Amino acid sequence: MNAMMRRVVIGTTAVSMALAVAACGKAGDDDNDSGSGDKTIGLLLPDSVTARYEKFDKPFFVAKVKELCSDCKVEYANAAGDAAKQAQQVSSMITKGVKVIVVSAQDSAAIKSSIQTAVDKGIKVVAYDRLAQGPVSAYVSFDNVKVGQLQGEALLASLGAKATPKAKVVMINGDDADPNAGQFKKGAHEALDGKVDIAYEQSGLWKDTVAAQKMSAAITQLGAKNIAGVYAANDGMAGGIANTLKGAGISGIPLTGQDAELAGIQRIVAGTQSSTVYKAFKPEADAAAQIAVNLLDGKSIDSLATESLTSGSGDKVPSQLLTPVSVTKANITDTVVKDKLYTVAEICAGEFAAACKTAGLQ
Repeated sequence: MNAMMRRVVIGTTAVSMALAVAACGKAGDDDNDSGSGDKTIGLLLPDSVTARYEKFDKPFFVAKVKELCSDCKVEYANAAGDAAKQAQQVSSMITKGVKVIVVSAQDSAAIKSSIQTAVDKGIKVVAYDRLAQGPVSAYVSFDNVKVGQLQGEALLASLGAKATPKAKVVMINGDDADPNAGQFKKGAHEALDGKVDIAYEQSGLWKDTVAAQKMSAAITQLGAKNIAGVYAANDGMAGGIANTLKGAGISGIPLTGQDAELAGIQRIVAGTQSSTVYKAFKPEADAAAQIAVNLLDGKSIDSLATESLTSGSGDKVPSQLLTPVSVTKANITDTVVKDKLYTVAEICAGEFAAACKTAGLQ
């Protein structure tokens, strides 16, 4: 090889090596200035049955991330109620090179190993709405024991003078795989125990169909005329229970809920559900987005996650807990309407128009 050709080959090789090094640097840099995953945050939500996740949590979270970090990207996936599917989604996020994963666990214990794998890869994990097990960096949710207390107190308030230690109440709790369900139940028992008789208590697995079946079993066991009220841990299950109560000819008894779903608010207006709990979705999603972006940028979250909770795996987790609000017919206007969660027109559509007039919403 002559000198001229040797110089060309060496020069070409040097350029190729420089480009390769630059490419490697871009894919793995910690300064988040470039690379396919360097400014990417993963958002994993647990199911599509609960209306809030797709309708509110996801768009609010994405919008806040974009507001805080215009060149950030959000990779989204929904587990559709399948813990194994969510584990696969975590693996996919790792493969895509995301730097932070925000996850609302379908099963808080089952996801522990997936979270550990992500953390081992240098990914920060934020538990959203449900406190997942494993080495998570932060947790954003509401005071879930307080949620249960509000539900129990609303049930007692609706019962009024009928709230006696002999009054039989049916209690349909959430899925035991969700740590929030245990906290809701704890708070509700703190409010109800000793004041009414929890005569039938089962898990409805966060499914309206299961809750309806459990309610039917409770009616068979206790007798339709002997049920004073029903605690349902969320609005989705309350919907199934309301249908069962109607089918059994039971009306005028308190029925709780949670999540302030549109259908739940409409049942409150119509008088087939007595209360729900409003956990403002936007502040929760915004808080999670802020913590995620801070972690992405290597900034402190101490001023955001000012409390500490211990997860089921024994990990102490910096936490940001928001305050829930009980909603009855009396304060629909001052809560979900005021916050523009729903318009009066949405709530009062169709068959609910007359009930809305009676309730003073129209």
